[in-house]
Amino acid sequence: MSVVENIQNVRAKIAAAAEKSGRTAEDVLLLAVSKTKPVELIGEAVQAGCLSLGENKVQEIMDKFDAVKPVKWHMIGHLQTNKVKYIIDKVSMIHSVDSYKLAAEIDKRAGAKGITMDILLQVNSAQEESKFGITTAETEELIHEILENCENIRLRGLMCVAPFAEDPEDIKVYFDEVKKQYDQFAGIEHPHLDFKYLSMGMSNDFEVAIENGSNLI
Repeated sequence: MSVVENIQNVRAKIAAAAEKSGRTAEDVLLLAVSKTKPVELIGEAVQAGCLSLGENKVQEIMDKFDAVKPVKWHMIGHLQTNKVKYIIDKVSMIHSVDSYKLAAEIDKRAGAKGITMDILLQVNSAQEESKFGITTAETEELIHEILENCENIRLRGLMCVAPFAEDPEDIKVYFDEVKKQYDQFAGIEHPHLDFKYLSMGMSNDFEVAIENGSNLI
């Protein structure tokens, strides 16, 4: 299957899953993960309309930033505080904020560049030791800490990577937990909080994630 055919297939599944939850495909942002992929292949995805690209590693964003345009880059992997400075003016959103320490560094670097950085908080609702992220119980406290102290950050929502399951229906409970947290803050008016994105769902489980409220996969 070609890149274009694969994207068309995914979009058809997005539309079907969105319809089940009373929405349309336009309500769900497809983030194409370009990690380890060559620039030529990424270009095919861009030509097919994938203008939002996700990378797990800082170095890959830096290597591809000038070669792939026009796109919005998203940092979706674990981000170390000492590497924030390299991508702060290259990405449109950081999805993997899992501590106040990291948020404070993003705030500092964004302030130095005169920009406001959009972020998502990574929630590890299954509390898997192999994954980063805060627990659902820690989410509210971290949100308030960021809002009280970080002037150059805008909280756009939550991100969750659920455990792998042969049957995605088995992990609905983890998506549901994060959706409940998201709903607590969606619609709140605050200059540094504008919940718009609930990022849940990858290749093996995005349909179930969409049915459970995800609008970024």
